[in-house]
Amino acid sequence: MSIFIFVLGLIFGSFANVIIYRLPRDQSIVRPRSNCIHCKKQISFFDNVPLLSFVLLMGKCRHCHGKISIRYPIVEFLVGFVFLAVYKHVGFGFSLFFRDLPFVLILIIIAFIDVEHRIIPDELSLGGLVLGLVTSFLNPELGIVSSFIGAGFGFCVFYGLAWCYFKITQQSGLGGGDIKLLAMLGAFLGFHGIIIILMLSSISGSIIGILWALWNKEKNLLKTAIPFGPFLVVSGLFYYLIGNPLWLQFMIPI
Repeated sequence: MSIFIFVLGLIFGSFANVIIYRLPRDQSIVRPRSNCIHCKKQISFFDNVPLLSFVLLMGKCRHCHGKISIRYPIVEFLVGFVFLAVYKHVGFGFSLFFRDLPFVLILIIIAFIDVEHRIIPDELSLGGLVLGLVTSFLNPELGIVSSFIGAGFGFCVFYGLAWCYFKITQQSGLGGGDIKLLAMLGAFLGFHGIIIILMLSSISGSIIGILWALWNKEKNLLKTAIPFGPFLVVSGLFYYLIGNPLWLQFMIPI
């Protein structure tokens, strides 16, 4: 079963790459079939096998020999690995396929889109929010009420932080996409999950932001612009797979 889940992850990772490339460009994720971004020739099915095709083609298009982005095998392997981790965490069942795997797949897609384009499409964040609320009954430890509370809390808290940040810096540092993403995370992980996610993402985001500002020799650290979505995604996956770790229980006894 583990091999099946991992291969399933590779397949969905390949589809995730399509979404990551096309959705921000307002292109259909269904048609046309995958093609080379350089020569525009359609990619044959035997050249579109997750991971394997990239290795056999040595990262180049069969027709024009244009370079294939390393992002493609990275996303495919990452989705396969995370799918396997989720399966080991929650076990085999209805929830795995209709709640848990779609949840982590959406998060990974969001992270890569935000890194490249600095946007979080509503189709993903709001779609994920609805999915989290509708399927909340599949998680007996959370429940429908806690799911709605988590979503509402995530939205309100981040909206407040965004307002405060704007008042201090006079620029939008936390976008509407981040706010909707946190609401989505709250729908899946509840109130307690939002607390941990906010702590982890704030710490990691601040560290990376400061290092990035120093590297680029920016004088105003408060105005350093980096996408915050990936930090929320990584923190959300961390909490989802590990929960409230021992070293955090001393800081937040929940």
